[in-house]
Amino acid sequence: MRRSLVLILPAAVPTALVLGVGLSMVVAQSIGLVPVVGQARPSLDAYRDAVSTESLWSSLLLSLSIATAATVLALTVGLATALAVRATRVGGRILSGLATLTIPVPHLIGAAAIGLLLSDSGIIARLTGAAPGEFPQIVAGPWWAAVVLEFGWKESAFVALVVVSVLASSADQLDETAAVLGAGPWSRLKYVTLPLAAPGLLIAGAVSFVYVLGSYEVAWLLGRAYPEPLPVLAYRLFTSTDLTARPEALAVATITVLVCAIIGAGALPAVRRSMEPV
Repeated sequence: MRRSLVLILPAAVPTALVLGVGLSMVVAQSIGLVPVVGQARPSLDAYRDAVSTESLWSSLLLSLSIATAATVLALTVGLATALAVRATRVGGRILSGLATLTIPVPHLIGAAAIGLLLSDSGIIARLTGAAPGEFPQIVAGPWWAAVVLEFGWKESAFVALVVVSVLASSADQLDETAAVLGAGPWSRLKYVTLPLAAPGLLIAGAVSFVYVLGSYEVAWLLGRAYPEPLPVLAYRLFTSTDLTARPEALAVATITVLVCAIIGAGALPAVRRSMEPV
C-alpha cells in the first residue's frame, strides 16, 4: 500500500498543487478577497446573488440531466463495445483500435464534427435532401441531443477501454470455469462478466459524469442559448464586459466544483462495495 502511494506521488503532488492554487484563487475572488475592481472586502454577496436567481437552479437541473443521459449512453455503448472486443479477435482489435483513437480527440473537435453532421444544414441533412425545417432539430434542439450524443460517443471509448482492462485480468479463466460447470452464455454474462465489470463501470461512469458536468465547450457549441448548463453560465458571466459580474461567475464555478466533489465522494462507497469479494 505504501509503495503504491509513493509511486503515484510524482503525478499526484503537482496535480494537487495546480488544482489547489487554482481553486484557492477562484474562491478568493468569489468572496471578494482578490477583487478585479474596487477594494478587497470579504463578502458572500456573489453566492447570495447566484443562489437567489432562478437561472442557477435551472442550470443545475439541466447540467445534471445532460450528465446523466450522456453517462448512461456512454456506459451502455462502452460496455457493449468491451463485450464485442472480447467476443471476436479481428473485430475486437478493430473496435479496440477505434476506441483508442477516439480518446485523444479533443471534445471541441468532436463537437464541431457533430455539428457538421447533424445540424439542419449539415452533411446528413444535405445527403437526405431534407428541406428547411424538415430535418430534426438535433443541434441546439430542445432536448440537447447533440450534446448528449457527443459526450456519449467520446466517453464510451473511455468506458470500453476501462472495462476491457478490468476483464482482461481474470474474466477468461472464470468464464471458462463457469462454462465447464454448465453455465450458458447468458448465465456467464450475468454472474461472471457483469460482476467483474461492475467496478470498472462505476469508476468510468463517475469520471464521465463529473467530466460532463464540468465541461462547457460542447454545450456552448451545440446547445441552446437558454437555459444554460452551469459551466456555460459561469463562462458567460466571467467573459461579460461587466466586471462586477466576475465574483458571481466564480461563485457559480465554485458551486459547480462542489457539486462534482459531492457526486465523486458519493460514488466512492459504491465503488468499494463493488470491489469487495462476494
